[in-house]
This record gives sequence, structure tokens and C-alpha cells, in this order.
Amino acid sequence: MPKLGESIQEGTITKWFVKEGDTVEEDDMLFEVATDKVDSEIPSPVDGRITKIFFPENSLVPVGEVLAIINTDANAAIPEESTAEAVVAKTTEVSIETAQTKSDVTESIKNQATRFYSPLVKTIACEENIQIEELEAISGSGAGGRIQKKDILNYLENRGENKPQTVTKTIAPARKTVAPVPVSIGAGDQILEMDRVRKLIAEHMVMSKQVAPHVTSVVEADVTELVIWRNNNKEAFEKKYGEKITYMPVFTEAVAKALSEFPLVNSSVDGDRIIMKKDINVGIAVAKPDGNLIVPVIRNAEQKNLVGLTKDLNRLANAARNNKLSMDDIQVGTFTITNFGSFRNLIGTPIINQPQVAILATGSIEKKPAVMELPTGDAIVIRHKMFLSLSYDHRIIDGALGGAFLRRIADLLEQFDMNRSI
Repeated sequence: MPKLGESIQEGTITKWFVKEGDTVEEDDMLFEVATDKVDSEIPSPVDGRITKIFFPENSLVPVGEVLAIINTDANAAIPEESTAEAVVAKTTEVSIETAQTKSDVTESIKNQATRFYSPLVKTIACEENIQIEELEAISGSGAGGRIQKKDILNYLENRGENKPQTVTKTIAPARKTVAPVPVSIGAGDQILEMDRVRKLIAEHMVMSKQVAPHVTSVVEADVTELVIWRNNNKEAFEKKYGEKITYMPVFTEAVAKALSEFPLVNSSVDGDRIIMKKDINVGIAVAKPDGNLIVPVIRNAEQKNLVGLTKDLNRLANAARNNKLSMDDIQVGTFTITNFGSFRNLIGTPIINQPQVAILATGSIEKKPAVMELPTGDAIVIRHKMFLSLSYDHRIIDGALGGAFLRRIADLLEQFDMNRSI
């Protein structure tokens, strides 16, 4: 199972294009995999014959798991009876992360584990004879407390008969599972089963709230000059560039500039480390026809002008609505914008898109009375205003930084040059 995104740990095989015994050539499509982000068709990396398929359609499979065996000897016979462990043991592995070892430890992890372990972690646990009780007690530094390679290696350094006293220092209590609140169902109630994507989105949102302490700051921005500029130039812009311009390219431009000035907001948390990202890749939340959201990414947004941002946004939005996004379109985002204003909502408190540390929500633009200082004195005038709300990870972003970053975005929008040329 390939790695299909930064935060994706598993995928569902929705369709096999081949069956055991089929001969395939390099780049022939093998199967279709679906995640909460996007559906992708996976090609064959080699020429050969499909000798074994381990997972049927609709199987949910962790990243790194062996899905099938392709024998590069196209004339090879298909084994009548084989298991994943037996075939993999005879096959040269491309990566240690796909290695599978049959043992009591492996079976114990499979049957008794209360959380997900990557194939690499399971392999190390098997090789080092780490029992399930030990594995469950190791504190993980990954998302949602997930054990990473470095966690299990650090544990092994302090494990052994000569250092019994240090083991307790690296062991944390196992996580307690919170039982769901029981729901009563009346005679006239309608029951709707969550689809696969909605389940994955729900899990991702819950994980984000558990991992990151959320704080939300709000400002109101006067965007009158921006509204006047767009009204005066939208037809000429479309005629010149063949693209309709919305407010989102301007919001993206302001966010990218603010991120370059506040680089800590353009980062991720990895255990006790802060990873400050070199690239500024702004994700834009887009509603799909099925009602679910997807976040395509504009890479190196700070390097693009308003025309470039508009072209990228329109292309990505159209691809998202038609389920035509590629894996490259949704990866390596470092910051996200979600537009509550598209639903005529004034304000919102969005959930951070892990592993990012902040997300901006833009509200609808409305005409409001405002007091302005004029040469003749104060006057009440009609202005176009909107709310901007920023949710941020309080582990590394405090109120001063979050507030200053949000205020800078508002200032950039308020200072938009109404005479800007297209």
C-alpha cells in the first residue's frame, strides 16, 4: 500500500483491475485505492505475472502492507496455496517497511493491539521480541500518540536486564478508550450510515482536537477598497486572462505574504521538535459534489502573482468538484484557508488540518455602517467588512503571535490598492 499523503496512514482498495494469473506490463493499472483525500489508480512498477493477491476489494489496508506479489518471471506458475508471510519470505523486499514476519508477537499485535502500528514498528517489535503489553505501554511521539520508529528504538536503548530502572522512565500508561455516549433511537428516526470518506474525516477531526490545543482569534477587516477594485476589474480580468477572479486569490496572496513574515506559523510539530517549513504551500478547502471537503494545495504561493494564484485556484477547484485531483494536488500543504463566506456565514472556528499548526476562516463580506474620520469630522458611512478567524496550535503559537499574524493579514487586505493594475 503506497504512501498517498503526509497524514494518510491507510487506504481502501475499491477496485482491482487484475486477477491472479494476469500478465501485466510496467505502468498497467493494478488497483484503485481510496482515502479521505482522493481516489487514485496505482500502476504496476514492473513487467510480470500476478501470482498472489492478498486483499479483496473494499479492504482497509495500512500503508506499507503487502497487497500482491508480481513475479518478474512472466512464465512463473501460480502457487496453489500461499500466505502473505510465505510468499514475502521468498521475495526480495523493496523496503523494510513491507517486511512481514510470522510469529507469536505478530499474531499478538494483530489480535490484541488497541492502536495502529506501522509495518516497520511491528517488524522491529517482532525482531526484538517486544510483547504486546510492552508495545502498548510505549509512549508515541507521532500524531495521536502513534509510535514512530524513533520511539521504539529509544525504548530498546533503555531496555534490558542491566537497566531495569530506566524502563519505567520511557513507559507511559496505555491510553484509555472513551466509550461513546449511547443514543436512543425513536420509532420515526432515520438512520444514515456514514460513508467511508465521512468516517475518515471524522477520525481526522477528532485526532486534531486531541493532539493540538486549539485557540481561535478573530478580527474584523474593512475590505471596501478590495470590493471596489474587483467590481471594477472582474470583467476586464476575465477578458484578458480567461479566468474569473474571486476574492480567494487576494486572501491567498495576503496569507502567503504574512506567512513569509511569521515563519513559525508555517510549521509542524514533531514530538518535541518544531519543523519550520521552507516552502509556503497554501491549501484551500473546497466542497465536493458529495458534500465532503477536500483541500487542494497551491505550492510556493508566495512566489505567484494574482494572475498565477487565480489560475491555480480555478484549476484546483474545478478538478476537486469533478473528482479529477491528482495526489500531487493535495500533498505538502503547510497552511489552510477555509471560506465560511461561501455559505454566507459570518464567522467560524475551524479545526486545524494536521500536521499543520494553523487554519484561517474567511467570513462573508457585508455592507455595514462604520464611523470614519473625515476632514470635516467623524461621519457614519457604509463600508464592506468581513470577519477573519484564525485557529492555531497553542503548543507553539501563543496569543501574541497568533494575534499579530491575523492582524497582519487583515492589514494587508485593508491596504489593498484600489488602483492596482491587472
